Amino acid sequence: MKLKSTLIVLSLIAAPAFASDQVVSKTREQVRAELAQALQSGDMLAAGESGLTLKQLNPAAYPVTASAQAPKTRDQVRAELEQAIRTGDILAGGESGAKLNEVVPGRYPVVANASSKTRDQVKSELARAIREGEIVAVGEDGRKLNEIYPDRYHAAHHAAVATTSDESTQAPRF
Repeated sequence: MKLKSTLIVLSLIAAPAFASDQVVSKTREQVRAELAQALQSGDMLAAGESGLTLKQLNPAAYPVTASAQAPKTRDQVRAELEQAIRTGDILAGGESGAKLNEVVPGRYPVVANASSKTRDQVKSELARAIREGEIVAVGEDGRKLNEIYPDRYHAAHHAAVATTSDESTQAPRF
């Protein structure tokens, strides 16, 4: 019992020495000045769960920083807006954050993506992913089926490896 009380007393005596090694905290006035600067520049987090700053939500309400891009002419901005409206590359109304060409794809031209794989290659990759459990499971954790059910897909994986190794051992003999 004496040992415990002695250790407690020594730790209380040594605590201020350890605390003095830390960085000196800011004064109340310094914190207030930083707060005022952050409010003025829009670097404060906005209310809600968006995680955006006030400047990101409403850039027109705050001064432009020195790292901003070179200004565009009125005609350049109009041309960009017309292009975005024509292609549907403009945000749709509401809180989804989706673009119009994603919400109503039939109204806008399809952007052609050059595919490097054939349809058969994609089908075979999908079949392999299903067979090996490489498909993301339903849920919010983002785990794959073979991570959730390793016993189901472990045997399938070993069977595929065994089939491949059996084929290599059965090479023709001359």
